Parts: sequence; structure tokens; C-alpha cells
Amino acid sequence: MDLCTLIDRNAAFTPNKPAIHFKGETLSYAALSGRITQAARVLKNELGVTKGDRVAILSLNRPDYLILLYACARLGAIFVPLNWRLAVAEQLFILSNAGAKVLVLEREFNALLPHLAHTLPDTSVVGLDFAPRRGSTWGNLLDKGSGDSRNPHADLSCPLMIVYTSGTTGRPKGAVLRQEALFWNGVMSQHMHGLTSADHVLSVLPFFHVGGLNIQTTPALHHGATVTIHSRFAAGETLSAFEHRRPTLTALVPTTIQALTDHAEWWTADLSSLKAVSTGSTIVSQALIERVTVRGVPVLQIYGSTETCPIAIYTRLGSELSRCESTGLTGLCCEAMIIDDAGKELPAGALGEIAVRGPNVFCEYWGDQQATREALRDGWYRTGDIGHCDTDGHFWVRDRKKNLIISGGENIYPAEVERVLGEHPDVEECAVVGRPDSRWGEVPVAYVIRRAGARIEAEALAAYAQSQVARFKVPREFIFTRELPRTALGKIQHSILKELEARSSEQEGGT
Repeated sequence: MDLCTLIDRNAAFTPNKPAIHFKGETLSYAALSGRITQAARVLKNELGVTKGDRVAILSLNRPDYLILLYACARLGAIFVPLNWRLAVAEQLFILSNAGAKVLVLEREFNALLPHLAHTLPDTSVVGLDFAPRRGSTWGNLLDKGSGDSRNPHADLSCPLMIVYTSGTTGRPKGAVLRQEALFWNGVMSQHMHGLTSADHVLSVLPFFHVGGLNIQTTPALHHGATVTIHSRFAAGETLSAFEHRRPTLTALVPTTIQALTDHAEWWTADLSSLKAVSTGSTIVSQALIERVTVRGVPVLQIYGSTETCPIAIYTRLGSELSRCESTGLTGLCCEAMIIDDAGKELPAGALGEIAVRGPNVFCEYWGDQQATREALRDGWYRTGDIGHCDTDGHFWVRDRKKNLIISGGENIYPAEVERVLGEHPDVEECAVVGRPDSRWGEVPVAYVIRRAGARIEAEALAAYAQSQVARFKVPREFIFTRELPRTALGKIQHSILKELEARSSEQEGGT
């Protein structure tokens, strides 16, 4: 059995049931199963994809995203979703690191094409909605795809996804998730949401994140429910879908909740079909939760990460939701605990690092044994997040052990931005920290020491950074200084800079 079997079985039970709605098109479960079969034929017989080969996609949300995921599951191949918000240089690094055999590309992101010929000459390029100069269109391949669509050696133990996270050492790391991770994640989603085949999920978060893909979308398809896909989030379109599509569930990050509840139509929109909204990705304020619950819609919280697929700790529909800002209890199919630096479990109430173990947890960082050893110890994934739990097992997330900035639900590791800025010839040294921001949660700012005689200004540094990293990672402000706070060993004290930003933000908020 591979993960795709779940789609095939739903197609057998309810062939005419709507599986996916997208831009006026409806795919039944029978049609979805058929398209997956045809996609697997194309990958195997036209593009030479075999077990273990990597198939990358760079696209907005669309049904082909899910079709390719399950086609890879059928073949035992590995699916690599690319973040379309990243800069071309970042995307090229991921494609090279993963050794992608195939790249499936949407026209909107064809700026990548000129760089592929000399950087990745052996990668086959397929255009989803256009004909690339050195490649084929997905539609043409589907029309002529024939032959066998299976690999008898594919099963739930096979790696299915490599999802890249920003690297704490300046380069992204690829978390490898097995098929079984998505299977058990789906079981926990069912438990969390009371998910049944009668549900209708509205998916607006990007599928290149495990949150958009796996909190509700893939679990809904595993359980025979219906999914409506939006290419990307837009507050007005989401509110319209609540009224006209009548979904029962949706997943949002705090930034999208903020945008939704700030919309002029929020207070008049018909939300009566929703049985819950799920949220996570960062600490969620009680004030933001109350913006939704005041409209009569429960808010469920999820704690997890790319490495946990992501569901690990959650609040459950129908259970107690009154513990202020608690992210819930350990999931049905995994373990979680609070540990000290030595890995010893701490008593209730003590602050420590959150650790997770279970079949939903990633198996390795692609090609990085050292990072894998550091993160996975005796099967326990050390998350780098600080929290505590009470005597009843409810968890609270309090801080981040890693020097991480979360801006609009996107992870920004300062080391990555610092590496890029440090390569500029006019920069002697720099430090990047998060500044509190009412809209995005945090935004990056950079403290920069110029090289002797250099006169580089903020605008030039911003333009340089934007050529190397995604726009959301580019510092909002460059603060030029002659020195940076350091420890006795000479390490930059990011915590002091973060305190400065926090105090500055408080002062601005009070004026």
C-alpha cells in the first residue's frame, strides 16, 4: 500500500463525489484518481522517474500540485515543493541540493528558466501552463502518456517529500518526510477536526508549506471530503468563498486572520458553514483568536513544524478551548515532552525545549547527516522552541530557542540574511534581528558595520539583498554602526539587539 491507495479507495466508494473545486472546475474522486494514474505514467514512462528520484514543482496552488504529490507516492518518487516567494538564487540552490530530475513550472515563475540551462542542464523542465523553450507542456505529456503507472516497491515507508526550511547556518535544509508521515498526520487531523467525508475544506495557504498542504488539505482527500483550492490567499475572495462555497473548515496563519478580520466585510460575512478555523505557525495572541470566536467560530490551535508534517500538538474540536493561549495536548499518534539541554524530561510548569517523537516526524535532513544527528536524538526531534506544559498535559509555547524571525507566517533565519549581506564587498560585519510589527508579527532589521572607506547606503544594500533572497527576508531598515554587542568570546549578542528593537517599538507605540 502506498499513500495514493487512499485516493483510489475513495474513488471506488464514491466515484462521483467532488474531490476538488478550482476556478470553476470540479474533479470527482474518480477523475482525480484517473489524473494521478496518468501523471504517474508520464513521470515514469516519458520522464524516466523511478523510485527515489526527485520531482520539483514551482507553482501557485492548483490541482496539479496534489496530482503530482500522489503520483510520486505511487512511484516511490520524492516530491520537492518550491517556495515561490524565494529569490531565483535560493530556488536554484534547492533544486541543485535535491538533485531534481524533473521541474514542473508555472508560467508566472519562468524567470528561473534562463538560469537552468547552465546550472542544472540534466533537469527536465515541464511547463504547467506554457511551453518552455527546452521542455514540454504538462498537458501534451498527459495526452500521450501510456504504459504502467506503478512501482511495486513503493509503500508507506518510502520518502515522499523534501520540504526545505531556512537554514540556521545560512543555507536551507531539506526535511525528508516519509509517506507514513502524511498518513499519520492525516489521522491526527481527523481527530483534531472531527473530519469526515461530509466536510468541505477551503485551502488558501500555500502548498509549498506543510501547513497549507497537510493541516487539512491532504487529510481531507484521505477521508473522502471535498477541497476548494484558491491559488493564493486574498481576504475578499476568502470571505466570498465562505458565503458561496460554504466550507466547514479552513486553516489560516495569524497574518491571514489579521487581514481577514481587518476586511470591511468581516462583520457582515456569512460564516455559518464554518465549524472551526485552525491556526498555528507562531504564537497566536488571545486578542486575535477572539476576533474570530466573537463571530461564533471556534479557533483550533496547532503546534508543529515542517519536521513534524506539521501536526504534533493541538486543541481539538469539541474539547476544552478555554486555557488561554494553550496550543493544546499531544497529538493522537505521537509523543511530546519538555526537556532540558541534556534531553531529560522536565516537570510540569518548567520551561524547556519542546521535543516530539512519532511516525509523523521527519527521518532526516537531505544530505546533511550532522544536522540530522543534532535535531534527531533517540527518535526525538528537538524543535528549538521553548515552552512548558501543565499537570494535565496542555502545552504553551513561550519563545524560540533558535534565533528565528517569523514574519507573516514565513520563517526567516538571520544567519541566512547575514551570510548574504556579509558577501557584499562594502560590509565588514552585520547582525539581523526581528523588530515587532503590528501587521507581520516581526520584520527583519540589519545592524551593519561598513568596511573602512566604504559609503554603501541602505537602498543599495536592500537592492543587493533582494537579488539574493526573497523580498520578505530583506531587512526593512539598515542601521549603520561602528560596533556590535558581543559576548566575552566575541560572539554577537543578538538578544541585546532584539531588546533594543523591542524597546524602540514600545516607545513608538506609546507616542
